[in-house]
Amino acid sequence: MAMSMRRVLLASTGVVAFIAGWWLLSLRYDAEQLPGPGAVAEALREMAANGKLWRNSGISLLRFAGGYALAVMLALPLGLLLGWSRRSLVAADPLIQLLRPISPIAWFPLAVLWFGIGNAPAIFIITLAAFFPVLLATVSAVRSVPVSYLRIAANLGASRLLTARAVVLPAAFPTIVVGLRIALGTAWIHLVAGEMLGAQSGLGFLIVDSRNFLRTDLIIAGMLVIGILGLVLDRLIGMGERRLRAAWGQA
Repeated sequence: MAMSMRRVLLASTGVVAFIAGWWLLSLRYDAEQLPGPGAVAEALREMAANGKLWRNSGISLLRFAGGYALAVMLALPLGLLLGWSRRSLVAADPLIQLLRPISPIAWFPLAVLWFGIGNAPAIFIITLAAFFPVLLATVSAVRSVPVSYLRIAANLGASRLLTARAVVLPAAFPTIVVGLRIALGTAWIHLVAGEMLGAQSGLGFLIVDSRNFLRTDLIIAGMLVIGILGLVLDRLIGMGERRLRAAWGQA
């Protein structure tokens, strides 16, 4: 309990210091250039009252969930396969290393050309942003599983499928989670960028629309919502990680 209270106090101290610094800095600028915390809080209340906050946040979260889930469903089994099979990894590695450095932003023109305007291009960009962190973390995790684990499983007569499910996946899990959390951050960033490109809804669109009306308070309010939702998503992954660790006896 004492440790939890200490963590809460330390976190609160950081937030208070940030708000105080923001307020002091805002005194040196016009409200149109840098609105203070009070003005941004009022902008948040305005967006909550007219429904824009909930509607656009919900749309962004749905887009993110679709793209992130698709990336995990593609990258996780492929990473397990490439980590398990040396020949497959050698064959696929040149292509992975060719595509991995290409920023998802570079795919924006093609995404709009292929999918038009709407949900599809944003989901495509999210999937690209999350795919490679999950894939590479999974490959690295599987390759790092001690050989002795595999030998013990083989001596006990476990099939390759059972070994992968009951030995390799739990042993590789901590490293895989690192990739999932990195992928979450990069995918969330690129979701907002994708919505700024041409979407007609979502938090990225809300920021661009606020810029068009010179509402700096709404811009910063949207940025804060993006940060808060990103924090919540990261904490949810952490909760899922702890539950799986407990289920596998790693708590």
